Amino acid sequence: MTAMTVYSEAAEKQTDVITDFSVIESELKAIGVQFERWQANQPLAVNADQQAVLDAYRSSVDKLNTQYGFKSVDVVSLGPDHPDKEMMRNKFLAEHTHGDFEIRFFVDGKGLFYLHANGKVFLVMCEKGDLISVPANTTHWFDMGEHPSFKCIRFFTTENGWEGHMTGSKIASQFPDFDEYSSAL
Repeated sequence: MTAMTVYSEAAEKQTDVITDFSVIESELKAIGVQFERWQANQPLAVNADQQAVLDAYRSSVDKLNTQYGFKSVDVVSLGPDHPDKEMMRNKFLAEHTHGDFEIRFFVDGKGLFYLHANGKVFLVMCEKGDLISVPANTTHWFDMGEHPSFKCIRFFTTENGWEGHMTGSKIASQFPDFDEYSSAL
């Protein structure tokens, strides 16, 4: 279920869990975050490869490419049996920024974005069909949980792809992780 909870920077809960997509979209728009729901052009097999995923979403991918001029588009897929899941999870758990904006579209599964903006931390549980665009230089982090299960299309305006700039802050440890947040939904 797509959901959002807003906290203060001091980890004091400010809202109950919000599940109304239009409310989530409006709240995120206020901090410059694009949040949309997409539909596939064709059904996808569970083991669909990168090309099949991109073909299924071709019109939406092309629309974003025309709008933003992306240099790189790929598909990242992580399952609970992936041998590098712990290393990959830890890579994204620390608060960081990007010089580029970050767009992720969830083709399948789910993941938890934490957006640190305007003295608040927005926990956004994204699921299949959700597209989130985090503005450049917005502090954030991401948790896929101990047993990840997601497939995302990633868009980059640089050919280098993902380049995170760690803030060194320990703020991420003050908030519920993916598994804690999921179990409370």
